[in-house]
Amino acid sequence: MCKSRRRDDSYSSTEWSEAFTLSGSTSKPRATLTAHSSVIPAGGSVTLSCSVEGSAGWKFDWFRRDSVSSKAQLMRGNEANRVISVSQGGLYHCRGGRGDPVYYTEDSSDVTVQETFPSKPTVTLQPSWTQIYSGETVTVRCEIQGGEGAQWTYEWRAAKLNTPPTSNEHRIIRATESDSGGYSCRGRRDYFFSEWSDIITLTVSSSKPRATLTAHSSIIPAGGSVTLSCSVEGSAGWKFDWFRRDSQFSGAQKIGAGTSEHTISISEGGIYYCRGGRGDPVFSTEDSAPVAIQKQVLAAVKLQHSWSQIFTGETITLRCEIQGGEGKVWKYEWTAPNTNSPPTSSEYRISRVSVSHSGDYRCRGSSDYLLTGWSDAFRLTVSYKPRATLTAATTIIPVGGSVTLTCSVQSSDGWKYEWFRRTQRTSEVQIRDQQNRDIRVSQGGNYSCRGTRGNPVYYTDDATIEITYKPKATLRADNTAVPVGGSVTLTCSVNPSSSGWKYYWYRDGNYTEPLTTQDAVFHSNGQISVSQEGLYRCRGGRGNPVYYTEDSQEVQINTTVTVSGADSSSSPVWLMVGLVCGVSLIIILLLLLYLCRQSKYSCFTRWIQSESHRPGSSTNHGVNQDETHEYNSLHPVRKHHKPEESAVYSEVKMGAAGQ
Repeated sequence: MCKSRRRDDSYSSTEWSEAFTLSGSTSKPRATLTAHSSVIPAGGSVTLSCSVEGSAGWKFDWFRRDSVSSKAQLMRGNEANRVISVSQGGLYHCRGGRGDPVYYTEDSSDVTVQETFPSKPTVTLQPSWTQIYSGETVTVRCEIQGGEGAQWTYEWRAAKLNTPPTSNEHRIIRATESDSGGYSCRGRRDYFFSEWSDIITLTVSSSKPRATLTAHSSIIPAGGSVTLSCSVEGSAGWKFDWFRRDSQFSGAQKIGAGTSEHTISISEGGIYYCRGGRGDPVFSTEDSAPVAIQKQVLAAVKLQHSWSQIFTGETITLRCEIQGGEGKVWKYEWTAPNTNSPPTSSEYRISRVSVSHSGDYRCRGSSDYLLTGWSDAFRLTVSYKPRATLTAATTIIPVGGSVTLTCSVQSSDGWKYEWFRRTQRTSEVQIRDQQNRDIRVSQGGNYSCRGTRGNPVYYTDDATIEITYKPKATLRADNTAVPVGGSVTLTCSVNPSSSGWKYYWYRDGNYTEPLTTQDAVFHSNGQISVSQEGLYRCRGGRGNPVYYTEDSQEVQINTTVTVSGADSSSSPVWLMVGLVCGVSLIIILLLLLYLCRQSKYSCFTRWIQSESHRPGSSTNHGVNQDETHEYNSLHPVRKHHKPEESAVYSEVKMGAAGQ
């Protein structure tokens, strides 16, 4: 209690006040901090309240820490308002203070306020397949957009997660059906919390999937391809392996590995299958069911000998040739006329073919995943047995020459030829070492030929031609020197002798125009008389058109030189000179004969030998030959004497003729 007294009156005072009881506490008070929510919603705030129980008059200081280990920072001081709003997460505490000097309470306990992160997490699957199969490995990942670089702690909600991970990934190795379900997550960092992500549903199938292989065609056309498609129903992310077998019993060969494309083009026949694979480590599907693909190749019917025409009685072989089918075992089918049981081999052999075998032939083949369509038709035409044709440019063999014979079989090929010859005196014999269609012959006779081809050998009918020698004309002259004022008779004949010939005469270099009646006197057939000097020849001709013999040899006819430019009164003088010269020559010869006999004829022998080697000498005999000898011996002298001296020669010539 208390009372008061005036300063100027020491005896005046008040009564004692009523007693005031002061309660004192030995312990310092502690502020109390409360929050109406411990989580700040995204974009919102939280209200904090600070109080000191049982007392008043307090003002408050507000503190915040970013983490437990960080130092508290004064947010607001000496605030009379005991309530504040905060929008940041952290550790908050407060204290009260009053009086002067200020008396502070103990700090309140920390209140954790968490801030919601603005971005909502997303759960993803890696790989991003919603359909998972037992045995696959899959990773569930929590991703917070905008939270990169921060240290987040994650929370997971999942059916099977008894001990959920705190990392952003949940890896499921060899998934089972029990791993199926919904997965969601959220992140926490210091005083940040994210919202829970949307749920992603993972479905794990207990059965291993099987790939499905389809082909848009089961036959590859010749020169083309077929597209194969591989798929795994109800799932994605697969890569594909492709396999091929040549036959049902051969091993499979991988023809494509890990291709992301689900289709391939193939151009070979075989058995194909595929399988899918995905993930790391790779999870593979069951192999697809096999699909048989047949490749179509081309077949063609070929005639073994490639003859353009076939004749009755020949043996032929048709062959079914398959392009690109080498090394394969094929089964063959044929369609052919005039047969109920065609062969099943690659060859169709017809012995002694007939006209009824004419028609269209087709074939086809099949092998392991190879087949052909029916080949184009091969048209076989069978004709009746042919006859060879034998021709010659001429049937007459010229003297010293030969004739070319040609044997052929019309409109066909592949032939070799056999040649035969006979004469009136000899039987037919084969000409050996001759199989060509052309031969040259230099002998007359009847020639025949025939064509041969094939195995066994097929023969045509024979063809025959007669070849004869061409005759040659022969020219004879009764004299080669035409007497003065006279003529020479020429005779032309044909050897060997035959009838019906007409003769043609030619002189000097004129080989086209024969002599006429102006050039010669024509006697009986084969003789003419000529009085002109020249080089004569002849030939025979008969028939229509005219057939000519070979030309005869040439015969030189000379004329006796006549006296020209001399006086007729001088003829006796020249005659006397001739007589004197003749008598003198006889006397000289007699003397020489006498002397030679004296020397046992040696001189005469040497003289005869010298005379026989003189130019112009001749050993021929006969009147005409003597005259020719004399003319030829004197002819060079005629060329060197003057004209008037030629009269002496004339007289000597006539004298000799008279003798």
